[in-house]
Amino acid sequence: IDEFTIIDNGQEVLTMNADEARSRFQKIRARFTGPAPRDLLPGKKIKFDGREVEVTVNGDAESVVSRIKAFNPESLAIEGLTLEEVFVTTLV
Repeated sequence: IDEFTIIDNGQEVLTMNADEARSRFQKIRARFTGPAPRDLLPGKKIKFDGREVEVTVNGDAESVVSRIKAFNPESLAIEGLTLEEVFVTTLV
């Protein structure tokens, strides 16, 4: 796929180059030595699982990573989303 369009209820939601989407939409995972801080990213939808957190971002990965690093995570990983995950993220 070179380019795709997401349509919801007959309305175009997003048209984007597939490579651009993979770099713009990213999943950031962090693990902490203790319980994950609940005030990590105010206003962001975060999945918490004990010491681990996962957040999906749309174009602001650098600021999110910087904020997470301020809490001294034990590990931090960033990965691009699949096009299926981009679709789900866009429509949620």
